[in-house]
Amino acid sequence: MAPLGIAIAVIGTLDTKLEEFLYLRSRILQHDSSIDVILIDAGRSVVDHEAITIGQQHVLKASGFEGDGDALKALPRGDLIKTMTRGAISVVRQIQERDEIQAIIGLGGSGGTSIASAVMRELPLAFPKLIVSTVASSDTSSYVAETDITMMYSVVDIAGMNEVLKAVVDNAAGAIVGMAKVYDSRAKNSQTGAGARKKGVGITMFGVTTKGVDAARRWLESRGFEVYVFHATGAGGRAMERLAREGRLDGILDLTTTELADELVGGVFSAGEDRLTTAAKVGLPQIVSIGALDMVNFGPRDTLPKEFRGRNIFEHNPSVTLIRTTKEECEELGGMIAKRLKDNCIEPELTEVWLPLRGVSVIAVEGQAFHDRTADEALFAAIRKGLEGTKIRVKEADVDINDASFTEGMAERLCVFIERKSKKATV
Repeated sequence: MAPLGIAIAVIGTLDTKLEEFLYLRSRILQHDSSIDVILIDAGRSVVDHEAITIGQQHVLKASGFEGDGDALKALPRGDLIKTMTRGAISVVRQIQERDEIQAIIGLGGSGGTSIASAVMRELPLAFPKLIVSTVASSDTSSYVAETDITMMYSVVDIAGMNEVLKAVVDNAAGAIVGMAKVYDSRAKNSQTGAGARKKGVGITMFGVTTKGVDAARRWLESRGFEVYVFHATGAGGRAMERLAREGRLDGILDLTTTELADELVGGVFSAGEDRLTTAAKVGLPQIVSIGALDMVNFGPRDTLPKEFRGRNIFEHNPSVTLIRTTKEECEELGGMIAKRLKDNCIEPELTEVWLPLRGVSVIAVEGQAFHDRTADEALFAAIRKGLEGTKIRVKEADVDINDASFTEGMAERLCVFIERKSKKATV
């Protein structure tokens, strides 16, 4: 905790938006005058004002930039933002790690939002983060990524105060004050040992694997586990990998690996090339399956790329259109799974791959739109071949992926691995 109570970091480019940031600062203090407002300047030019806590020169020095102020001003806009972002990340990370702030807020256009969001993405999940932004009503995925940044649309440009912007900023100030207080209270409760942490398990899910995931979740919860279900929409997979990297999970039930299909074929729900690597790299117990690898995800049907319009298409809802993965794609996906696990597992004996032979989603079972025995067999065969001769065991079951006996069996096996890992750690 901050030595003198609650503190909120306020970050932005003060050379262009000093008036707006001073108003934000004043509204935070109006909501609670005991709060310490840490005003951080990540702008292009030096600004002198008594309210600024961490000035532009301090941020610039933390970036490692070796030139003077004139050299900084001469940088192209993109390079300037990268430089100030690097410094701001360093500064904010240090004060957050020392528990000197309990929340962070920024405001800006695309440049200010880029700096503030990059800083916030480096902070722990559940640490309060809020940005008032002119771009918050558009696609914000590049700013938010897999984190819990809250974005509030400014409605008008952040260029001088007016009735609308004052109201928006006032709401944001009230929100961040409340968030900081809740965070501070939660942190203090955890320090007093209000309760032992449950072991945490991450599970990946899609609508077409919900039944199986629910069965596994209930099984785990009945045995005292804290279960985190991640919607496998790209950001969901990245969020799970992040929690694994931060040490917040004790095991992973990666039942729905559909994001790999989007990565391979070009769908909208790719989680990137690191998907299926983090648990392996940190030695986390994991049971992997192949849920929803029968599909690649796109937006509304009229947005489907021309090259896919002759494929087996399924309209999941008005906003999501699916295409069936082919035999060749399934073969490649199987090889991808095997390679990522094989190349990254530091404790392969704590990893297994489970194959449901009668269907990898609710629409891939016999009689449904994506049933394709040939494609499924190509997927199974590639995984078997890719993991042959390794310590990663492949288990097969003559059921579909939503069969409760299958997913509960995965959960039970994961518990064995978690217990084994726990005993090994205490030896």
